[in-house]
Amino acid sequence: MITIRGGAYPNGSPAARYQSGGLESRCAAILESSAARYDFASVERLDFELALRREIVNSALSLSRSGLGFAVFRKSRCNSAYWLRTADGGFDLRRGVQPSRAVRDIYRNGAAYGTECATAMQIVYYGALIAVVGDAAFDRAMGGISLMNWHRLSAALAETGQMRSFPDYLPADRRYFANPDVNLLTPEWQGENVIDIGDGSYYGHGVGRLTGSQIIAELNRARRPGATRGAYLMNSAGRPDFNKLYAMFS
Repeated sequence: MITIRGGAYPNGSPAARYQSGGLESRCAAILESSAARYDFASVERLDFELALRREIVNSALSLSRSGLGFAVFRKSRCNSAYWLRTADGGFDLRRGVQPSRAVRDIYRNGAAYGTECATAMQIVYYGALIAVVGDAAFDRAMGGISLMNWHRLSAALAETGQMRSFPDYLPADRRYFANPDVNLLTPEWQGENVIDIGDGSYYGHGVGRLTGSQIIAELNRARRPGATRGAYLMNSAGRPDFNKLYAMFS
């Protein structure tokens, strides 16, 4: 159930506040019908989380169409007009470049970039934040961006690198398909970080937008000879700290 400051949600159903059939409405319906209690400091705080979830999904779909290449870190690449490639294959924002412009370039010029799936998740989050809060606010708060899986996360998004169990899983959650018997010759297939699109499909960089069963089938093709365990979706998720982000940008 959804409560506001510990009390009943005002003015009827939370889901009815949002466009019928839209992602925000569907997320609100999941929270509203849950046996778990979801308390928000204000209706505006709920609006922020659901808007950010909507844009996380939109950013994931945009990234899937961007031409962003898949590459292990030793072969990563980036547009040097905006980013400096580090010795370990990450990307550091070039001095004097607006963070929002550098992130947008990945979506517009994806073929100039190549990286692995965890770094792609960071790009999705940054793209979503820009869509919700705008370029100016993003640039003020997110200077000095570095991109490299979960090792160089901005403090604002630190929680997205931590997988935890939740009572409910929602569209825009980061999920993980594990491949416990991966072939050691192809360690990049040890698992797939994905964004839940909310319709039974997931976006994972390197596999694209697929259903859960399709992602499992892709991972299973990269198991070691004699493997006995199949790939599976972990019962956990990574999520931003929506309260922290709301406080940063409100």
